[in-house]
Amino acid sequence: MTDGFEVPGATATASLPAVVARVTALADRLGVPQAQVYDTGRLCAASGVPESVVKALLAGRPAGEPDLQARFLRRLDLLRRTRLKPNGRKYTQQEIADGAGMSRQQAGALINGDRRPTMEHCDAIQRFFRVHAGFLTADDPDALATALQHIEQELLQQLADREGAAGAPESTGGACAEREGAPGGGEALAGAPAAGDEPLERLLQDHGVRGIAWRAAQLPTDQHRDKVAEWLDMLLESVKRPES
Repeated sequence: MTDGFEVPGATATASLPAVVARVTALADRLGVPQAQVYDTGRLCAASGVPESVVKALLAGRPAGEPDLQARFLRRLDLLRRTRLKPNGRKYTQQEIADGAGMSRQQAGALINGDRRPTMEHCDAIQRFFRVHAGFLTADDPDALATALQHIEQELLQQLADREGAAGAPESTGGACAEREGAPGGGEALAGAPAAGDEPLERLLQDHGVRGIAWRAAQLPTDQHRDKVAEWLDMLLESVKRPES
């Protein structure tokens, strides 16, 4: 192992303001209280960012710990206090060392701040505590953005479940009536309530592409979504190409 950090520890690629805007819009659409979505205690535990810093970042103020080792020590302490053994007790230095594949002396030096951790150390400890890559080292804004992205995924799932449940009986009934040739089946289908007033809502409902849209919405950046659009364009081109 080498001494010190080899590369920056941040793994989140999404801008915090962009994630906050998306989460806020989803919460408003679902009727979820803002206080529930932006529970600073929950976000602190999920990101490793102190509550005071979470509040400042959500308010758009610059905040966070600039020193990488200080972030590592603070978040490792949080993991030891909150990720407990089944009996409710903290993991010992020896247990952390064994689980992370290092000596007890190494673990003790890292926990006490007597040694700067390498990225290998961070990866091993993160795997032991079962947290995502970068938890111990990401910049505070990036760490908070990652935690909010998990909440965003939960809200997207709630939205998909709600709209899927609302649209299923109507679409099923219309399809059955059309297949069976029931009198007025086409009229009933045409008169069925739309999924929403927006054209995009109707497009998603009529063409059954909610699953694609939901998966694309979970991607962290616009660059990722642009790549999906490129792949879809290539696929469309291949299926539209006239046969020779």
